[in-house]
Amino acid sequence: MEEMEEELKCPVCGSFYREPIILPCSHNLCQACARNILVQTPESESPQSRRASGSGVSDYDYLDLDKMSLYSEADSGYGSYGGFASAPTTPCQKSPNGVRVFPPAMPPPPTHLSPALAPVPRNSCITCPQCHRSLILDDRGLRGFPKNRVLEGVIDRYQQSKAAALKCQLCEKAPKEATVMCEQCDVFYCDPCRLRCHPPRGPLAKHRLVPPAQGRVSRRLSPRKVSTCTDHELENHSMYCVQCKMPVCYQCLEEGKHSSHEVKALGAMWKLHKSQLSQALNGLSDRAKEAKEFLVQLRTMVQQIQENSVEFEACLVAQCDALIDALNRRKAQLLARVNKEHEHKLKVVRDQISHCTVKLRQTTGLMEYCLEVIKENDPSGFLQISDALIRRVHLTEDQWGKGTLTPRMTTDFDLSLDNSPLLQSIHQLDFVQVKASSPVPATPILQLEECCTHNNSATLSWKQPPLSTVAADGYILELDDGSGGQFREVYVGKETMCTVDGLHFNSTYNARVKAFNKTGVSPYSKTLVLQTSEAGAHETKPMKGR
Repeated sequence: MEEMEEELKCPVCGSFYREPIILPCSHNLCQACARNILVQTPESESPQSRRASGSGVSDYDYLDLDKMSLYSEADSGYGSYGGFASAPTTPCQKSPNGVRVFPPAMPPPPTHLSPALAPVPRNSCITCPQCHRSLILDDRGLRGFPKNRVLEGVIDRYQQSKAAALKCQLCEKAPKEATVMCEQCDVFYCDPCRLRCHPPRGPLAKHRLVPPAQGRVSRRLSPRKVSTCTDHELENHSMYCVQCKMPVCYQCLEEGKHSSHEVKALGAMWKLHKSQLSQALNGLSDRAKEAKEFLVQLRTMVQQIQENSVEFEACLVAQCDALIDALNRRKAQLLARVNKEHEHKLKVVRDQISHCTVKLRQTTGLMEYCLEVIKENDPSGFLQISDALIRRVHLTEDQWGKGTLTPRMTTDFDLSLDNSPLLQSIHQLDFVQVKASSPVPATPILQLEECCTHNNSATLSWKQPPLSTVAADGYILELDDGSGGQFREVYVGKETMCTVDGLHFNSTYNARVKAFNKTGVSPYSKTLVLQTSEAGAHETKPMKGR
């Protein structure tokens, strides 16, 4: 549950959401925080006035609203939403939570009005502090944004689960721990307050007293306010617009902008989206399980590296101590190299553990948040956020599948000593082979005896070095333009022979080849000079290298 806390905090104030509203980009904001980051667009800086004056703009001047609208629709998949059009950006600052937000440019609302009901100055715009998409508010102000009742319910349950023992609501000074709750009065009592304020006689005798935990559950499951339409505030949501992906009322279908759109039953779409989110969570849950097992594997690798390092150092010291005094100086150098390899392996594995742990924590938090959202019984509230959650779950699952769960380092120390050379070679003593964790293939060798040109085509052949121990997944053959220009790829594949047709007659070309595998590419081979025949001459010419 603790990982989910990041999902429940406002990016502006850093506290739990209070009366959250849903922006068109699917992100949430506290209603009061949304009021605080409103920016008033000056009339003199409107797109029409700029077009008329033809004046230039600086880095912090407002962007053209039409261009910004096109950018927002192409970038986020949303067009104008509920009467909101895209708006320009302004200089920003950092909120207490570390997120860039836009500074308030207007006086605070009157204290007797709520943030949603307070009047909004004309040309006001709001910018999402997470994706930085800007929107101009219409005459409804913040009331034009739907409320996220599902998020409110999740936060309420989370705070109740994190709270300590329930306290009596009638104690005058230090509240004592509650022992019962009256379902009719909806009040928690300790034993002294219950005897004093809620005696079991008279009309109160019929009241039902339950344990505090059971009373908390009954409060949690109490019905919430029915969702109402943002365009028609007196109407409840009854259908779901498939095109706009939002709940609508019957007036929206009869006389609103959704009259020609495809709509479906609200309950059916609620069940469908719940099923889709559950299926997406199953895949993400499997990834999280694999990640936990992968972390265990990485921690085991740390221990194995430690053990292998100690064992390897012991063998190395034993070999070096058997040699003459001249070997002692070289022994210190070799030990330093082993320790360097040891530290490198540990650093790589520990860095991967840290990265995977952070990623798993974020994934677990998202999973817990989604599971709490699924528990909600509010169809319209759920459908307002389900699309964004499904996309986030799929995106997080895809991120786990891009080679994230593959160790970046092996536990073995692939070093060996050759202690057979004579005493004269002691000063040149070195490791026979230093094998990289994932080496690249060796440089291919062009076989001149098998390479030739015929008319305006050329046949080239190459091979891997005889002592090469690293396999190549394929080869890349490059040829210049015949005039000493840049090289370009003419063949990519596993074959070691290639015929290139369509060359210019009586021209000189340069060819080279390199090998590749999953780790990388090898250096280029030596350059081979190709000389094509003159036009009309049918002859075969051998190749020469340089």
